Amino acid sequence: MNYGGHFDCDSKQQELTELEKRSVSDNFWNNKEDAENIINKINDLKKLVEPLIKLKESIKINLEMLQLLENEEDDDILESVSKEVQTMEKDLENLQLLLLLNGKYDRENCLLEIHPGAGGTESCDWALMLYRMYIRWCDRKNYKVEILDYQAGEEAGIKSVSILIKGMNAYGYLKNEKGIHRLVRLSPFDSNNRRHTSFASVEVIPDIKKDIDIVIDEKDLKIDVYRSTGAGGQGVNTTDSAVRITHIPSKIVVTCQNERSQIQNKEQAIKVLKTKLFLLEEEKKANELNSIKGKQENIEFGSQIRSYVMHPYSLVKDHRTNVETSNVSKVLDGDIDIFIESNLKRGQ
Repeated sequence: MNYGGHFDCDSKQQELTELEKRSVSDNFWNNKEDAENIINKINDLKKLVEPLIKLKESIKINLEMLQLLENEEDDDILESVSKEVQTMEKDLENLQLLLLLNGKYDRENCLLEIHPGAGGTESCDWALMLYRMYIRWCDRKNYKVEILDYQAGEEAGIKSVSILIKGMNAYGYLKNEKGIHRLVRLSPFDSNNRRHTSFASVEVIPDIKKDIDIVIDEKDLKIDVYRSTGAGGQGVNTTDSAVRITHIPSKIVVTCQNERSQIQNKEQAIKVLKTKLFLLEEEKKANELNSIKGKQENIEFGSQIRSYVMHPYSLVKDHRTNVETSNVSKVLDGDIDIFIESNLKRGQ
């Protein structure tokens, strides 16, 4: 298996040492942006280098213990080595997963949006269930979450939500969650207790930190302002500070109500819009290249990626990898790593 190519531990260790020396220099914080980038790089390298050094040391120690067994049998040593091998296999699996996160934007924070499909209250409720699932997953990963926009449903659930997820490899882990998620259950909103199928779309884009060189013509924008609302629909501001921007040529819509002022929300919305336009342009170039190479890939946003069935049986199945589990409640409580990891390995 190829887990992201050759990893030179010695060179990464040297790079880490040099960056740590720079981080304690007197003028390190003169340029705050550069300093923060270096700190992030140090943390990234530590997560790769330190476990690998520990793994190499464990292998060395256990090989020495196995050599002892060549001279005399010792059940205690054999049992100890056996347990250590199991631990090392798990550590190696975690390292292999980290090495898979080698995409262009994998280490970045990410923006995640959820929109219900047709189906009224039932679909809005399904969108809220997905939102809670990702929030709980973020809690498990110790990721920070900022709600950029939250539109409550008329009766229940949500019309849409946009969140910024902050943490190393947030985009790398969640990028394959993009697509259509399908729910089958007995609807609590149906007085006849009939089975309903609901859909919700999830969009995931990287939070690109660099300035994006895209010029947006003001006449291509339709800007609406409205009063901010919080989770559950309660008002959180007494002024029309929330902003919705529609880019007319691409039909991309971006909303933001996280900040207290209309100006700040507009700046954040423009930043997200530029990111989406930039990624749209990259996707077009990739499509053209694939067309030239004769490579056929399904990159359509609307492809159904996963089904969550709660009736007449319990099953969550990823349609790309065929990985499945019968514990639906555990998945909806944020335990989605089996799907995330299987899709990362699929794309290696």
